[in-house]
Parts: sequence; structure tokens; C-alpha cells
Amino acid sequence: MRHAFIAFLLAMVASFAGAQEVKVVYHVNTGVETSAAVLANITNHLNADPKAKIVVVTHGPGIDFLLTDAKDSKGREFSGPVSALAARGVEFRVCNNTLTTRHIDAGKLLMEAKVVPSGVAEVARLQAKEGYVYLKP
Repeated sequence: MRHAFIAFLLAMVASFAGAQEVKVVYHVNTGVETSAAVLANITNHLNADPKAKIVVVTHGPGIDFLLTDAKDSKGREFSGPVSALAARGVEFRVCNNTLTTRHIDAGKLLMEAKVVPSGVAEVARLQAKEGYVYLKP
């Protein structure tokens, strides 16, 4: 009986560990020249782990792909891929300090983007207080 109980407990722990959600913060502070690759990485991540909870935090030039009508060097807009990822549960957060410093109105952001007070503080908060894994693509 004791062995059966231990086996049961081990099975429960294993199932809990396997069911645990992976939470990832993608830190983006580079311009549009790298944004298509970042979005492709996130798409690949979700294809491999559809249940992953992904938050993209941007600041500095990293916010540029989240501006309305932003395009890559080939003229492709980012609004479609951002919208598709948001539909899969990805959250996009933009640094208010960057908006203020660069004199950009928050109304120029894609509707999927949410403004946070500080991009770097948001990355730190997600890691320290919410258990997010840090990725810098």
C-alpha cells in the first residue's frame, strides 16, 4: 500500500510539472530591422508550445514596429503579424518613458499595444514577481 501511495504522489508531481504553463518575456529594444525576426521567433515558439504565455516588452527603438503603419525594409507592415500573435494570446507592452522622450502620442500605437510606465521595469517585474523567463531575441 505504501508503494502505491508513493507511486501516486510521484505521478501527481509529474503531471503537475508537465501541466505548468511556461511564461516568457521577450525583451525588444532594437528597431524595425530586427522586428520581423522577433515576430518569427515568437510564432515558432507558439507553434512548438501553444500554451506558452508570452509578453513582448518594448522600449527605445524597439517600440517602432508597434507604431501604426510601421513597415520593414521590404515594405511589409507589422500590424498583421502583431494582430495574429495577439489573437494567439501574445501581449505587447510599450514603454511610456520612450513615448515621452520621443514625443510620440500613445494614439499612434497599434491597438494591440498596451503602455506601461517603464519597459525595463516591466521586464524586471515580470521576472521577479511573476516568474517569467527572459528571452532577448
